[in-house]
Amino acid sequence: MPRKCQVTGKKSAMGRSYSLRGIAKKKKGIGLKITGISKRKFAPNLFTRKLWFPEENRFITLRLSTKALRTIDKRGLAAVIQDMRASGQKV
Repeated sequence: MPRKCQVTGKKSAMGRSYSLRGIAKKKKGIGLKITGISKRKFAPNLFTRKLWFPEENRFITLRLSTKALRTIDKRGLAAVIQDMRASGQKV
């Protein structure tokens, strides 16, 4: 299962991790120098949630980000599911 939110579409992003050496200028040093760069992933904050869908009288299991949980609280589960089905996702 991919690390992707089913509602908002958030997914992992690539980035870099820097290794630093030295003493910062504000601590009276000569400054920080980058001594190494390595690739890393920024993972989204995902949860697997089982939500009651009263229109179909069943539970729906979704992989959601925290932003998607807030969207469901604001708009309602029925409206979010309707948009997901309109975009072609199977729920």
